[in-house]
Amino acid sequence: MFWPMLAIALGFCGLAVLAVLTARVFVETRRLARQVAQATRNITRAAEELERSAAPLAAQGGRGVPGE
Repeated sequence: MFWPMLAIALGFCGLAVLAVLTARVFVETRRLARQVAQATRNITRAAEELERSAAPLAAQGGRGVPGE
């Protein structure tokens, strides 16, 4: 009777460990998703700033760089 009880207890402990690890993976995945979303917003903002700052140069229409 001892060995079946031990097997059940070890099985339960194994499931508990898997549940804890699953929760940790879930939390880290959500954190990574937030970081990716923030990086995407930063890249979008930088691209918009680059587009705005390039507009005057594009308006020159290929006349060359000023000062040359």
